[in-house]
Amino acid sequence: MTETTTLPRASKPRGIAQQFLEPFNLLRSEVDRMFDEFPARWPALHPARFMGGMLPPAVEMTETPQSYKISIEVPGIDPEEIVLQVEGDRLVLKGEKREERDEEEEDYTLSERSYGSFERRMALPQDAVLDDIAAKAKNGVLKITIPRNQQAAPARRRIAIQSTKKG
Repeated sequence: MTETTTLPRASKPRGIAQQFLEPFNLLRSEVDRMFDEFPARWPALHPARFMGGMLPPAVEMTETPQSYKISIEVPGIDPEEIVLQVEGDRLVLKGEKREERDEEEEDYTLSERSYGSFERRMALPQDAVLDDIAAKAKNGVLKITIPRNQQAAPARRRIAIQSTKKG
């Protein structure tokens, strides 16, 4: 059996802009076709598989005069499976996600298992009150509040930068 490849015919461009854009349009069409043919779920190539766990969860941090607030996305992870602790001057978050899914229909059976662990370490500011850290989990979001000690607020001062001009 002989395999033949047919290249797309280039239509006659009408203007300079079309002549410039035509190769890019062909490239885009080819890339779109490749993505359409690529398997929608290919867990063997997921980056977390190569890192020995799952990707670290997304973190959002804000600061008020009274406290630091941290929101961490942990969807599908039971709060009892999350370890939150202070190690020296770092806040450490560890967790593991275990997901199992079984489907049985007339003409097929699907069984998926995925496991992954993560660890995230965040430096704590000098004015953080470590003994009063509070955490709550709701709807897949872990919210951590770290009170600030107003007397221990880090001193800030601007440092002048000297420059030398050539000449």
